[in-house]
Amino acid sequence: MMKRDECLKVLARHRGNEIVVAVWKAAHEWIHISPSDLNYTFVGAMGQGASHALGLAVGRPDKRVIVLDGDGSLLMNLGCLVTIANAAPRNLVHCLCENGVYETNGSVAVPGAGRVSFTGLAREAGYAKVYEFSLLEDWDRALDRILKEDGPIFVDLKVEMGEDYPEDFRRLYSIQHREAFRRALKNA
Repeated sequence: MMKRDECLKVLARHRGNEIVVAVWKAAHEWIHISPSDLNYTFVGAMGQGASHALGLAVGRPDKRVIVLDGDGSLLMNLGCLVTIANAAPRNLVHCLCENGVYETNGSVAVPGAGRVSFTGLAREAGYAKVYEFSLLEDWDRALDRILKEDGPIFVDLKVEMGEDYPEDFRRLYSIQHREAFRRALKNA
């Protein structure tokens, strides 16, 4: 099993000018690990990260879009898997940080933790490519290739909590950062 922040650091090293949609705990970590005007981060709309990423991928087919989703969040909107597969955006990489808990709610276990196959759900929904990683070096080795493949791509990252990053809700909801994202998206 990998530490989530270590997984995100690997992604940050491989990141070019992709749009990254990060929700919940990954959002708090991502703004520290990979600051960028092309980060679209939020909390408070559990289950909506993949749907927002789909909208960005369809609206900007010329840009790679990566979503950092959580298993608890994805369980709130499993229908997004079928919707994404049906839309078939070639530029979407859906990364699931699977830790088996609703971490922001006190680490309460998600239903079916350890039994649900998220890669199986994505595969059956119709994702073009499906991957699963539990070793950091395997994730690091495969990432450049994955970021060049046609999607939609689903990546299940088996993670646990890593370093504790400060929660910065003012940054996540900052009007200045939203405007910077809009400008970066328009000019990218």
